[in-house]
Amino acid sequence: MSEPRLRGRDRELAFLRAALDSVRGGRGACVVVEGAAGAGKSRLLAELEKTARHLGFDVVSMHADEPDQYGAGAALQTALRSPDAPGRTPVLSDDQRLQLLDSVTDTLEDRAQRAPVIVLADDVQWADPATLFALRTLPGRLAAAPILWVLAVRPESKRPVAARMREDLDRLGARRLTLGPLSQRELQHVVADVLGATLSPDLAGLLRTVAGNPFQAIELARAFTDTGAVEVQGGVAGLLRHDIPVGLRQNVTARLARLPEDAVRLLQIGSVLGREFDLGTAGRMLGRPVGSLLTGLEAALEAELLLGDGPRLVFRHDLIRQVVYENLPQAARTALHREAAGILRGVCGPPSEVAWHVVMAGGPVGDGADTTLYTAVRELSSTAPDAAADLAQRIAGLLPPHDPGRVTLLTEAAEYLGRTRRVREALDLVDSTLSDRLDPPQEASLRLAAAEIHQAAGDDAAAMTHLRQALDLPALPSDLRVLLLKTKATGYIYLGDVAAAEETDTGLVEAAYRSGDPALIVSAELFRSQTSFYRGHTVRALGLAEQAAERAGAERAALHLRPPRIPALWLGTVATSTDRLADTERILGKGQREAEAMGLGWSLPYWHLCRACALFEQGALDDAAVEAESGLTVADELEITRANPQARALLTLVEIRRGDLTRARDHLRAAEGASGTERQPYDPWVSLARASLAYEEGQETESAVLLADGFGGGAVPRLMAVPPTHWQAIARMALHGGDPALARALSRALRDLSERNEDQRIIKAVRAHVDGLLGAAVGELSDAVSAYRNCGRPLALAAACEDLGVLLAGSADPEAAIPCLEEAAELASASGALRDQERIRRRLRQLGVRVGAAPRHVAGPVGWEQLTESERKLVPLVAEGLTNRAVAERLYVSVHTVNTHMKHIFAKLGINTRVELTRLALERGGIAGEAG
Repeated sequence: MSEPRLRGRDRELAFLRAALDSVRGGRGACVVVEGAAGAGKSRLLAELEKTARHLGFDVVSMHADEPDQYGAGAALQTALRSPDAPGRTPVLSDDQRLQLLDSVTDTLEDRAQRAPVIVLADDVQWADPATLFALRTLPGRLAAAPILWVLAVRPESKRPVAARMREDLDRLGARRLTLGPLSQRELQHVVADVLGATLSPDLAGLLRTVAGNPFQAIELARAFTDTGAVEVQGGVAGLLRHDIPVGLRQNVTARLARLPEDAVRLLQIGSVLGREFDLGTAGRMLGRPVGSLLTGLEAALEAELLLGDGPRLVFRHDLIRQVVYENLPQAARTALHREAAGILRGVCGPPSEVAWHVVMAGGPVGDGADTTLYTAVRELSSTAPDAAADLAQRIAGLLPPHDPGRVTLLTEAAEYLGRTRRVREALDLVDSTLSDRLDPPQEASLRLAAAEIHQAAGDDAAAMTHLRQALDLPALPSDLRVLLLKTKATGYIYLGDVAAAEETDTGLVEAAYRSGDPALIVSAELFRSQTSFYRGHTVRALGLAEQAAERAGAERAALHLRPPRIPALWLGTVATSTDRLADTERILGKGQREAEAMGLGWSLPYWHLCRACALFEQGALDDAAVEAESGLTVADELEITRANPQARALLTLVEIRRGDLTRARDHLRAAEGASGTERQPYDPWVSLARASLAYEEGQETESAVLLADGFGGGAVPRLMAVPPTHWQAIARMALHGGDPALARALSRALRDLSERNEDQRIIKAVRAHVDGLLGAAVGELSDAVSAYRNCGRPLALAAACEDLGVLLAGSADPEAAIPCLEEAAELASASGALRDQERIRRRLRQLGVRVGAAPRHVAGPVGWEQLTESERKLVPLVAEGLTNRAVAERLYVSVHTVNTHMKHIFAKLGINTRVELTRLALERGGIAGEAG
């Protein structure tokens, strides 16, 4: 019997057709279709698919099933894959979330270049966590591409990851389309289509029992025809008898009673396996060869309870499967799920399906199933750590209280939760598990996990408490003790206590070199580099970082370290504070490409942040802001928090220089909100941002107080936490705020740094600059100007020129100040430091020099003139039809940097799509030449 035409959804279809038209215009859209089971979501999507194909859309379609919810793969990624597509080489890593997003993004962008795309996802409430992660993220990331996302979901689903997807899509502006009950009139049309006749009043009255559900109305009509309960006379269908079951459950049960036993047993087993199931697995559960099932299969297909068009059998509707399943006694369902888990494990079936059956059976876990379940958890963790944590906790709840595997699972669950925004939940889980009676290695492992979670969240003091308690435990395995000591030493570095970090070493470095293990040697070299750096021995730190990066390049396994201890990333950080600043782009570009190729996507926020710091030093404020924003975007997608305070603090400093104090305040509030209350490695950054904003708002005394909190005593480790361009600014704000002691302490620290790094020009330049400020000395400021000219740090040079100009303006020859101030203004303008430029121009006007007002940095649509040089380079490439990935490869930058540039371009031009950008570029003409 063919499906009747879609009835009663004209409004919904019109809405979706309008969305198709909008997407054909180049702008992406997302629609979440909600409705109870049987409301017609699948039929609506099928109708929409036909319309989309007719309009030339490229269709991507997927349908989720209940056992999928613990799947480690991404069904969306599979749906996008074509046999002849080149695709990327799979990468095994501990966190593949960004790799997944980038892979799906690249594929969809490429396909959207050729035709508008529609992504249809049905029964999303059961989708695997990786697909849900992609569906809640990509509609926003790909908003400028002609892609329509239509996701069908049951609103009653209580699954947390599905609810999270809906919440995130709401924030992105997704439209909700609710399929409510059909009217009695429309239901009568639906049933009339099935019966081929209009309905008599008594037959129409029965439709009130289905509560407006079209699927149940269709099933009722099928029951009428199957049992011969209706008769058509004169085009009107009337009831012959009144003993027809009208409820869906009674209806399906009655249909089962008319089937042969073989068909009923097959349907019962299939209902346990899922809406889609494999005939071979069903045969194993029935203890029969597949050939003996064919008679029952034919009967189930004939009754249209199953469909067999694909490689697996499928219930025609999940409601049918649900009725068959719920008609089984609870004890039978439990036993069948347990048996299914065993059979699937025996044939090496997907660990995720085994896990789902074990959870549905409610345990117990045994007979080797624990290994398969641990595999399911760990596979899931690479793409959906939060879902892996939930699964680990559910499995742990099935284990006996004193089973050692239970603590292992709970420890891993805490680690996975720590990778997400559910940090508080992770720490609560640690506390509740610690309340059990654990043996020392179990407790130490759990406390190590807690320490790493605290460190990732920026609460290093709490991390150190767990590490100290763990190290006090007796009889710890040596490898676990080494891990605890290494983490503790790193924690001391984060806290700026280098001496304590060196004391914690206790032979770890020597042991690492003796081991011959490349990863351990790289780790030891990085530790030595970090302690040398924060001691102020920058040249030694640079050499050790280069050794580590070179060794890691030869031994890829050594790359699996956490930021900031990835070798090339740390090398870029050190180079930014030395005379090797010009090398940072090469170091970071190469290192980031290797990290991405290794699947270390979780490290990307730190690469972007490091590039942002280097670009700030190089006077490229606009590009520094783009890198910092890109890092925040990726961190938000991956739920990484640690880099956020520093990125926000850097953006505060950028906006101060660009002259937008309102946005600077917004970034500072975000930095303070993300940094918590305990002392952290980025406290100097947040302190510097607070002080700088207070200074620009005229609160000079408050500024000095805030600086004392972050840089009190002028200790070298604190100073080294920020790059050199900021050092002279700290001294200036301290002097103007009435704290000359801090400025003198900085001078002493710079003298020590100069003695430890005699060949570093930047340190000598800043030392001369600070001493010139302290002594109001023209000679030393002139020396600073000369020294800065060879350092490639235009903002520091501009500051020295301005300080020298201010000093000369008050001398006997004030005109000598003019060239200094004019150079400072030019440098500030070239860097995008518009607030600095305006301040310097005011000084020039006071000296009688006629200068115009500096341009203002404004947000919102402003036109082509406000596009930065980097943004102008993108426009002709987009007009050529290149995807963001292709643009990134052409320009040797990250695709996330390109994404951020594109957002800025759209905002400045007041447009929303690549189509509009291409049209504007072609209308202007010559833009390619401007891009050079």
